[in-house]
Amino acid sequence: MFSKAVFSTLLFCSAFIFAQNTKKANTILMRGTPVHTYSALPAVDKPAPKFTLTDVDMKEQTLDSYKGKYVILNIFPSVDTGVCSASVHHFNEDAGNLPNTVVLCISKDLPFAQKRFCGAEGIKNVVMLSDFRSDFGWNYGVELIDSPMKGLLSRAVVVIDPSGKIVYEEQVADISQEPNYEAAIAAVK
Repeated sequence: MFSKAVFSTLLFCSAFIFAQNTKKANTILMRGTPVHTYSALPAVDKPAPKFTLTDVDMKEQTLDSYKGKYVILNIFPSVDTGVCSASVHHFNEDAGNLPNTVVLCISKDLPFAQKRFCGAEGIKNVVMLSDFRSDFGWNYGVELIDSPMKGLLSRAVVVIDPSGKIVYEEQVADISQEPNYEAAIAAVK
């Protein structure tokens, strides 16, 4: 009797874990070539998935750290590429003019590299966060699962309102292109 209960429990847990890990991959482009992310971005009007990321001082930051504000997630592969750097610069300029809003620039870059980049580029109005030791890329569906950039994050923007609900999302169709800054900014006005 006991072994039946253990077996049934193990079977249920295995099925649950399998279901959680079988999201449908999302196809995007990298300079015109199809690549895939783990899944699609979380949907508009749904609660934003919780996360814990690492800031440039190696401290953990969570979504709850920014509760009560609009949160713009600027997600990208690496600050060491031209398009990614441009997105950080663009949001850095816009962030200073947005009341009750924080822009989080998220990549797999190590916090040391992010800190160096911000110092060298004069970036002061956004918060750099690293996904180097978390499951953010999986929870938000943006981790690349193939291509030479496998393991890095795709280019996406997600806007979360002060109540924690997603009000805008954009999975950039081709990683080599910049996001629609105007649409993201409009979502917080």
